[in-house]
Amino acid sequence: MELGLKGKRALVLASSQGLGKAIARQFVLEGVDVVIASRSEKKLQAAQKELSGLGEGKVTFRKADFPI
Repeated sequence: MELGLKGKRALVLASSQGLGKAIARQFVLEGVDVVIASRSEKKLQAAQKELSGLGEGKVTFRKADFPI
């Protein structure tokens, strides 16, 4: 699916697994540079490794915990 997002940037929260990671994957496939974020650095590293190289978008991560 071509959404015309190539070259854009996106921040996807709660994206080390599940729906958030699936959303990040689609962005990467569209050529979007993606920052994934969640509380678990180990899961983020694994997700970054999995998502990198799927498309033209770069994947970086930031550990983030936002207290309520």
